[in-house]
Amino acid sequence: MQYLEGFDLPSSDAEDGFLMYSPMLDMSCYTQSNIHPFRFFSSRGLFRFALSPITIIYGGNGSGKSTLLNLVAEKLRLSRRAPFNRTPFFNEYLSLCNAKISPRNGIPRESCIITSDDVFDYLLDLRNINQGVARKREELFREYEAESALSKAGIPVQFHGFEDIERLRRRNEVNHSTRSAYAARRIPKEFCGKSNGESAYLYFTENIRENALYLLDEPENSLSAKLQAELAVFLEEAVRFYNCQFLISTHSPFLLSMRGARIYDLDSVPVAEKRWTELENVKIYRELFLKREGDFTD
Repeated sequence: MQYLEGFDLPSSDAEDGFLMYSPMLDMSCYTQSNIHPFRFFSSRGLFRFALSPITIIYGGNGSGKSTLLNLVAEKLRLSRRAPFNRTPFFNEYLSLCNAKISPRNGIPRESCIITSDDVFDYLLDLRNINQGVARKREELFREYEAESALSKAGIPVQFHGFEDIERLRRRNEVNHSTRSAYAARRIPKEFCGKSNGESAYLYFTENIRENALYLLDEPENSLSAKLQAELAVFLEEAVRFYNCQFLISTHSPFLLSMRGARIYDLDSVPVAEKRWTELENVKIYRELFLKREGDFTD
């Protein structure tokens, strides 16, 4: 399924026309050297790219992968959770871009961009929640031990008000349950007993639904090789069976090798479509494994 068919970046003439008459360039704080993303993609010969059900933006640090995804996301007004840093000329550049949307399918409302910051924020939220649960558990353990000690000493609950009825109930429960059972009935379970990588993988599987366009910015972050391979299968199946479309920035060979993926290499000048086996990052892995082939045993 395709919801977005292509994306056009401004031509060199369009950039020149804007920059020539931009009043911002007359200000002392703005110069031709800090007008990103103007001149950036055009210097790499990238003016437009067509999309497939799975399209991948590949390139090294500083190649513009995240900028490109943010341009598409903002042009389509996709929902996002984490903010991103806009350069002073981002909106002006964005106004010169054009998205070719499928006239039949349109862009589904559920479509969104998922960034590394979204995943990291989720992991931090989980950690904070679980730390809060752990603190509450320790408080309940101390409460259990105190009530148990008073009960064993034969000290009864003194009734002075309504709150003492609740304390009597707790005392009876202490006398008839273990410490763990007493605490478990009073606190929520920890949201996740998984590692960061497992939790990150869960974030994708829970937030990617059917019939939508998703922009994923380096989703392999925090994922082990095994989980990257599982994510690749999940994304392929989401396209095949659940009418999803993906635009992904990644270095992961597991994602780069997904079946039918259209790959744009931002490290090449001009930017060109490549097979995954032609990419420098993949070749480095291949060379390593061939060099150390003797280290592997059956």
